[in-house]
Amino acid sequence: ELMLDAARKTGDAQLYQRATDIALQSRSGDAALQAARAWKQDQPTSREANRYVLQILVALNRITDTAEPLQTEIRLAPDIERPAVLAAVPRAYARVADKKLASTVVEGALADYLGNAATASAAWTAVGRMRLAAGDSSGALAAAQRGQAASPRAEGPALVALELMDPKQPEAEAVVRNYFEGNPKAMAEIRMGYARALLDSQRYAEASAQLLVVTREKPELPEGWLVLGSLQLQDNQLAQAQTSLERYVTLAQQQSSEGERNRGLAQAYLSPSQLAEKRKDFAAAESWLAKIENSSDLALAQTRRASILASQGKLAEGRRLLQSLPERNPADARVKLNAEVGLLREFKQYKLAHEVLAQALVKNPDDPELLYDQAMMAEKIENLDEMERLLRKVIQVKPDHHHAYNALGYSFADRNVRLPEARELIKKALEFAPADPFIRDSLGWVEFRMGNNAEAVQIFEAAYKAKPDAEIAAHFGEVLWAMGQRDRAIAIWKEGRLLNPENETLLETLKRLRVKL
Repeated sequence: ELMLDAARKTGDAQLYQRATDIALQSRSGDAALQAARAWKQDQPTSREANRYVLQILVALNRITDTAEPLQTEIRLAPDIERPAVLAAVPRAYARVADKKLASTVVEGALADYLGNAATASAAWTAVGRMRLAAGDSSGALAAAQRGQAASPRAEGPALVALELMDPKQPEAEAVVRNYFEGNPKAMAEIRMGYARALLDSQRYAEASAQLLVVTREKPELPEGWLVLGSLQLQDNQLAQAQTSLERYVTLAQQQSSEGERNRGLAQAYLSPSQLAEKRKDFAAAESWLAKIENSSDLALAQTRRASILASQGKLAEGRRLLQSLPERNPADARVKLNAEVGLLREFKQYKLAHEVLAQALVKNPDDPELLYDQAMMAEKIENLDEMERLLRKVIQVKPDHHHAYNALGYSFADRNVRLPEARELIKKALEFAPADPFIRDSLGWVEFRMGNNAEAVQIFEAAYKAKPDAEIAAHFGEVLWAMGQRDRAIAIWKEGRLLNPENETLLETLKRLRVKL
């Protein structure tokens, strides 16, 4: 009170601020609001005074009352700063409990700026973010579209749309793609985000294409090289992967923060280690792992070491290495389990993997991921009744587990049994993951088994384009072979062999059809 009285008598902004801060420190919100309002009344053009009023009202959860100070905050901003002020509005309401009310209040406060050419894009972006926070995804998309219409090259609408990208909402991706169209100044970071969204949707070929653009247009961005190199490694493009990953290591070593540098380099060293292992250069593989210094990356490094040992015929030693990893909490225990099962699966020790998972399921009998992994191992050891029982339990425990629907449907299709049910199961999986190329591969396979060859070819064309993969190539080639398109079938199989010369499905297909490439 004394400080506020002194401020009123002198009109000193610093005293008003001090009076407000003292009230805030004593957790007296009403007193702080009284002081801030007195300051604003005395100095109506003070942005600092108005900002205090706005922030205190938000903190007191008096959201409806924030409309006037929010309008004042935007009005007082110089013209050149106004778009940035509008862009910052959603952050001011980030911790508000009633997101829908906040969205409505903000939209009303910004009404004058939504139709103004100089501010429309930033204002619609702010509205989009508020709607997104309120759970109104269709409203957020509409705002992003309006923002982009006002300024096609603005980043804000594209960023909102990027967060909305989903196979069930293709219009969001259109906003992102429109941002890149004819825009030489498009941010590489937004393209990087788009590539990650494509990866999340399992659209690997399109993601690779975007990453190539990122690394060409902004070669100093480390993340682009790392993700591109990892994809190339996954696709068995070993020479390209090595170039990309080496470029990433060089850039990561220049990171300003030691923490960032260590985190990034750990992944960068793991990938070249895996690359060297594929080339049977085990000494080089180990030398890359030896560079990893972060204790938090120990499990990843030891997993690769175990794989290197197993590649040299020392599987038991590799398992012991993984079993010796520290187990401080349930998350550590799951990491150890997944690493050991992954190692056994990689080296086709399916019976041992089945036994390890059986022990884990004793402790967690309803864990959907453990049940699913156990079902896959049951299939590998040809215990098909157990596989079906486990997959049906996964579906019961987790009805949206699309991998379980797909695995069961594919198993029926592959054995040429219960084909109508197989198709229904796979279509159910596609409801949850409509863009997944491996589930589309399953659908193509069941259509082929049901005699719908033309439909199957169309499905495989799209799946193989989205994800060039040896397994998809095996199925695609077999349908083409059955239709008499033998030259094209052989070409597809040759591509598949280049992608993964050890793929079991491809090798079995060629052997069964007596084809020599």
